[in-house]
Amino acid sequence: MVARIAMISEHASPLATLGGVDSGGQNVYVAQLANQLAARGYQVDVFTRRDQETLPDVVKFISRVRVVHVKAGPPVPIPKEQLLPYMPEFARQMSLYCRRQRMPYDVVHANFWTSGVVAMALKAELDLPFVITFHALGRVRRLHQGEADHFPDERPEIEERIIAAADCVIAECAQDRADLLNLYGADPARIRIVPCGFDSAELWPVEKCVARRVLGFAPGERIVASIGRLVPRKGIDVAIRALGRLWREHGVDARLVVVGGESELPCPTATPEIARLHRIAAEEGVDDRVTFTGSCRRQLLRYYYSAADVFVTTPWYEPFGITPVEAMACGTPVIGTSVGGIKTTIRHGRTGFLIPPHSADALAARLAELLGAPELRRALGDAGRERANRHFTWAQVADRVASLYAHVIAAGAEQRAGNANA
Repeated sequence: MVARIAMISEHASPLATLGGVDSGGQNVYVAQLANQLAARGYQVDVFTRRDQETLPDVVKFISRVRVVHVKAGPPVPIPKEQLLPYMPEFARQMSLYCRRQRMPYDVVHANFWTSGVVAMALKAELDLPFVITFHALGRVRRLHQGEADHFPDERPEIEERIIAAADCVIAECAQDRADLLNLYGADPARIRIVPCGFDSAELWPVEKCVARRVLGFAPGERIVASIGRLVPRKGIDVAIRALGRLWREHGVDARLVVVGGESELPCPTATPEIARLHRIAAEEGVDDRVTFTGSCRRQLLRYYYSAADVFVTTPWYEPFGITPVEAMACGTPVIGTSVGGIKTTIRHGRTGFLIPPHSADALAARLAELLGAPELRRALGDAGRERANRHFTWAQVADRVASLYAHVIAAGAEQRAGNANA
């Protein structure tokens, strides 16, 4: 029998464009995992909130994968920090949809805590087992962001209830597991570590001269790249300040290419973080050396990664971080902050370098070292590509998640049989 998966990703649709405020790693995770599960014969429906009136109820994403747009709140974009009040309606609508299906779902996979609220309700009402990937934890986020965290104060207590109700919690790295245990009292027997990955059919090294020609960059320029959502916690301001120090203190001239945003062209109105970062670049005297590209189609990602001499990722907090793995898959050395999953994916001194968060000085020093050493860049890039392909493909991720689903489905069937015989 083919297993049917109901995947909930209430704010992060697999149809969304990369780089927006609410369009990043979770969108990629959901899209790639659904894709890989379908290739293994699973039927997957991804449930996400309708945020445009004109969206069809159901969109065929690929063979065996559909995206179901759920009516929950007004059909307009709403920041994920404000979605909790609409989750009861999301759960009601999803329950009705589930009841109308000729074949029931075997397991629910919730993504993010608000999706977990829906999964809890479905388990209580329809006895559907559920797995959850949090992608970020409220207590950890609050520790790092303080008053800049605008999620509801009740988020951590709700997360505790979700963790207690879940049949399995997927931690994306060892730090994620430790946070679940130490900050939430999670049952270690119901936690499984499964990392994120990259698509080897989408990302591979492109000759640097070719990649730069496609993107319109000068062939001999030193280029540092940063790719992802443009929000303060990603720490792109650190990369900009490091660019200034790189010139003033190390005599190295380079360009920082920042890929991401809410629009195809870089627009400070659509993406306020661009305006803030422009001001910082002006303060550092490098405004003419920072290029914002706007959002990026995934078909172009390998060119941006391959065009860069070095890829940097400098968040304060990162549960996993897909972009360092993607950069390594393209043979580009990575400098990243030693937080969350980044300190697992990067092997310090072998595939790149780890630096403390918020340290523009440390980043500038490592950039100067790498930009002045082409052989070192090549060695780190080769080792990074080998590591990414050995440990972090979406195919490997899907195999582990599929095994986890099978365990949860079997345990649920055994429990129901036991209840029936009691």
